[in-house]
Amino acid sequence: MEAILLEYAWVLVVLIVLEGLLAADNAVVMAVMVKHLPHEQQKKALFYGLFGAFVFRFAALFMITFLVNIWQIQALGAAYLLFISIKSIIDQRKGGEAHPDGKKRKQSGFWMTVVKVELADIAFALDSMLAAVALAVTLPELGDFHIGGINGGQFTVMLLGGLIGLIIMRFAARQFVVLLEKFPTLETAAFLIVGWVGVKLVVLTLAHPALQILDPEFPHSTLWQTTFWVVLVGIALNGYLAGVRSNKKKA
Repeated sequence: MEAILLEYAWVLVVLIVLEGLLAADNAVVMAVMVKHLPHEQQKKALFYGLFGAFVFRFAALFMITFLVNIWQIQALGAAYLLFISIKSIIDQRKGGEAHPDGKKRKQSGFWMTVVKVELADIAFALDSMLAAVALAVTLPELGDFHIGGINGGQFTVMLLGGLIGLIIMRFAARQFVVLLEKFPTLETAAFLIVGWVGVKLVVLTLAHPALQILDPEFPHSTLWQTTFWVVLVGIALNGYLAGVRSNKKKA
């Protein structure tokens, strides 16, 4: 029994680290989405947005075995992330342009921003939840009850990992708002990361057992995992260095 509990504890630690890594790029996106709001509204938008996302994640855990078998859900998540990535980068390039009447482009209001935060987190959640399921189901079953088609012990580990990941994201997002104010060029890097995570969901969709356009094992291969993280870190590092160079030129 002690050996099983130690195995559960180890997987929980791995899940927390994984959620923390996935929360980092998600937090950058959250920060970009709320940074146009007044400071007093930024915290509220992040809280409401992430609270709604937590409700979704909690509900989705009960249906995870059903959701995992529907490749269209992964495809929708990928499409949404790619859409907001491409649209946001295009909007940024037009940012310096004024409307014909000389007015600035209108930004989203408070509640629309909250909705965008929730939708973005739900799309990101698909990635983290699939990773959590892949880890949790490797654990030996604990107890004889099941939730959402998953053993109760495995479900509890997934729930705790997801909850801690959201808490990390909440505080990280606020810090990224401050960072974005100091290094505005990170905004472009953030949306490139969004697009890259969208590509990851595309790969997962194409490798889904119902499609098998790609080898179902490819998304979990060392080659793809290494490629994904190297590119992601490269985008973030390049955005940071570009921000440092830009600030030096202004100084």
